[in-house]
Amino acid sequence: MNSQQDIASWLVGARPQIETAMNAKLGPAAPSPASQESEALRRFRTFSSTALMRDQAPPPNLDGLRVNQRRALALLEAWLETSTLLAAENGEAVQTVLRPLVDQFALALRTSHNGRKQSGRPRLARRAVTAAIDRVSDAFLAIDTDSGAIEDANPAAGSLLGVQRDALLGVPAVNFVAQSAQSDLWNQLDRLSESADGSQFATTLVDASATPVEVMVNAATFATRTRTLALLMARPKPPIPDA
Repeated sequence: MNSQQDIASWLVGARPQIETAMNAKLGPAAPSPASQESEALRRFRTFSSTALMRDQAPPPNLDGLRVNQRRALALLEAWLETSTLLAAENGEAVQTVLRPLVDQFALALRTSHNGRKQSGRPRLARRAVTAAIDRVSDAFLAIDTDSGAIEDANPAAGSLLGVQRDALLGVPAVNFVAQSAQSDLWNQLDRLSESADGSQFATTLVDASATPVEVMVNAATFATRTRTLALLMARPKPPIPDA
């Protein structure tokens, strides 16, 4: 690849391979084709191809796009990483020309009204709690008890499940639970939605590569006026020593 135009042509031709490889790496966190996050990736591809072919970057088209900002940006980084890896010996050149375009698209998304953000200025107490959760070694997941969607996670959860933490947002929690344990998880969420009492239970998660992970979960409830969140702290079970 000797020019930006060459890279643009390669990106267009390699799109199916990039998407397949990215989705395989994300596993259950991969965006569905009809989702707003997939639409954001499509718009980025159009934006970046146009910028590379014309040697200029017009403002990205975000009209009508409604996405979870954090998840969309995590998927954008996953797409960039996958493109760089698939470019092999040309990976550095691909990274060099795409990085500024990814940053420009991300900035446009952050400063637009198209990403769902929490309104108002975050309170100091909330920031302190978030920072504390991010530092703990146990995996933390906040799950909407009604929809079953993951509303928040910490880096340890991303590490345990094999994806960036922000790529988990909005994904159904059962996608990362072994099929045999999914009914029990729904029962736990139903119980937590109706009671303020915490609980402890064992379950089997599956990471992005479909590897099962046995965990112990400590669960608590956080209720607002509009919804109830199940706050789960998961720790892998220690291996059973050989007899």
